[in-house]
Parts: sequence; C-alpha cells; structure tokens
Amino acid sequence: MIGRLNHVAIAVPDLAAGTAVYRDVLGAKVSEPQSLPEHGVTVVFVELPNTKVELLEPLGEASPIAAFLEKSPSGGIHHMCYEVDDILAARDRMLSEGARVLGDGEPKTGAHNKPVLFLHPKDFCGTLVELEQA
Repeated sequence: MIGRLNHVAIAVPDLAAGTAVYRDVLGAKVSEPQSLPEHGVTVVFVELPNTKVELLEPLGEASPIAAFLEKSPSGGIHHMCYEVDDILAARDRMLSEGARVLGDGEPKTGAHNKPVLFLHPKDFCGTLVELEQA
C-alpha cells in the first residue's frame, strides 16, 4: 500500500542553523522557509537525489514541535512520510487494521499542497508516520 519514502522530518530548535548545516556544510539544495500555521511549523526541504529531508521549527507556543523539542532540546527525527495513491483509502485501511489516525481523521493540506494524515507512533514501531497522497 505505501509507496516511496517522501521525506524524513527532523525537528530543529533553530531553522536557520539547521538550514546552514545542510546547505553550507553538506552542500545540499535547501528550499526557502515555508510557514504552515495549520500544522504549527515552519519548514524547509533539503532536496536529495532519492528523497527529501524536512527540517521543522515550531511556529508558536502550541506547536507539537515545541513539545517535541522540550523532550529533545537539540532536535531529532520527528517522523517518516510515505506516499500513498489514495489518502482516504489508506486511512480506511489503517482504521480497519486497528491503527490510530491522529486528529479528527480528516486529511489536512501538507507542505506540498497535498492531503496528509498522521498515524500514531505506538502503532508503527515507535515512529510517527505521515501519509501523503502522491
């Protein structure tokens, strides 16, 4: 059901510093910052030949990334994003298999302007999973 790995998301306490590491030290192409108030984050994407790395910085006090950084102040891997052909069919399959879809279960528009859902980490080997309609 899942397709290719779309991105690995890394929470960072300082987006500019994280961007500099990937752009200046590693020589990667990095997108401009994009604020996503609906998700409580500002993001940049590091373009790689086979996938992307998403750097996430909290946008506001209520950001889920702020809570993540309280536990891991220097940052770390936040989630994995996999592509699916049909987000609603994927959601329904996850629910029928007993997996928990976070939030109200309705897809939201993600950073790529495509529908996304998040799945509870306790159902996926301790990893928060994002599904994005390809």
